[in-house]
Amino acid sequence: MKTVKRVIRFDTHGPANTGMPAMELDRADFQGALPEQHLHEYFNDDELGLNAGVWTTTDMQEAFGPYPGDEMMWVLEGQVDMVDGDGKATHVNEGETFCIRNGIPVSWKQLGFLRKFYITYADPKADTQEIDSADGGVVVLNAKALQQAKEKMDTTDPFVIKGDTPVQHDSNAFTNDAGNLFIGMWDSTAFESEMLPFPCYEFVQLLEGEITITEQDGTANVFVAGDVFMVPEGTVCSWKTTAYVKKFYCMLDTSG
Repeated sequence: MKTVKRVIRFDTHGPANTGMPAMELDRADFQGALPEQHLHEYFNDDELGLNAGVWTTTDMQEAFGPYPGDEMMWVLEGQVDMVDGDGKATHVNEGETFCIRNGIPVSWKQLGFLRKFYITYADPKADTQEIDSADGGVVVLNAKALQQAKEKMDTTDPFVIKGDTPVQHDSNAFTNDAGNLFIGMWDSTAFESEMLPFPCYEFVQLLEGEITITEQDGTANVFVAGDVFMVPEGTVCSWKTTAYVKKFYCMLDTSG
């Protein structure tokens, strides 16, 4: 199933008309009793291996093994421990955003309910490499540290700017092993872009400011701090902001 090339707004409980259906689970995927899990996929492209949506689960621990894809997540409710083979856990709290490297040996463990927004990439045409250690494979995004490490951009990619050139910064937190998926933090002064096909897939958690994304048919999507949205590659749109904006992003480049 390929989602149409339109701007996609995420809701914490899924679409009002469908909500979040219960998932069918395989006991072999878990240690102990089966949890209850619900999911709505806002975007799914099996050919590409890219999907994004909102997911919930009750208490559980997954079977230990290679993590199935590169993933970025924002924990909306609850908390989680990503446990490696030595029992060492990376703890992620409610409200935090984190990412996981494809193929690292870990187990997802948690007590209590959890809800998250997520985007996952697992190229179905590529073999998952064998990775012996989970060290460095779970990255919790720290906005303060990323702000301090940010670098001024010498390009406005992926935008073609109308009018004055904005000042933009980027701070990369994670690049996948294939070198085509990038997670980090970006900011910009006010800008407006040309109405053009968007050249990549981008999942955005807006941290500060307001962005209006106008589609080819005139539909104007207004996003404010705390919103999550996705722009599929090829979506014809323009972006506009009248003041400073900052976001966490996950960007997949298929041009290579």
